[in-house]
Amino acid sequence: MKLIANFVVLTGAGCLFGIQTQANPLPQEWRATLPIATLSGQAKMTFLGFEVYQATLWVAPGFVDTAYDQSAFALELAYLRDFKGAEIARRSIAEMRRQAPLGAALQARWENQMQSLFPDVKAGDRITGVHQPGSGAVFWCNGRLLGDTRDPAFAKLFFGIWLAPQTSAPLLRQALLAQAKARASGGTPP
Repeated sequence: MKLIANFVVLTGAGCLFGIQTQANPLPQEWRATLPIATLSGQAKMTFLGFEVYQATLWVAPGFVDTAYDQSAFALELAYLRDFKGAEIARRSIAEMRRQAPLGAALQARWENQMQSLFPDVKAGDRITGVHQPGSGAVFWCNGRLLGDTRDPAFAKLFFGIWLAPQTSAPLLRQALLAQAKARASGGTPP
């Protein structure tokens, strides 16, 4: 999550995205959870010329972007820079508030949960969140299980940082959802 929050900190006006379409194999650590997931999209996020991370989204059959919180998927951030976990958690909360108001107690609980769940990251680290519809999410860092959250409301807002229409990074969202949208409309993925 730290990773995710820092990415959000660095998104916004002036960001440049490099969309890549190469096929990425499903990471071993969560392959059993989503064995038939397909690559939906990827994008390299840069901010003011600094590469931040490579985001990759894999989706299960039936994924619908407008109901992402009802679908199984995995979102991976492969970091290209170092970030502190506490700042990632703080920024994640700020981005989650773009989608819905959070009471002070809930905000504090979720921020503390993220701080305890996610480590500081270095360039080359990757954190993957696997969304489990109606249940919550499981998180991995470099193939090691970090833990999970059994809170669907948290999972919806957290993954909404990238997938909700209210995201602060609409071009990144578009790139991540590109192939899923093409499949849903009966078209050929880009």
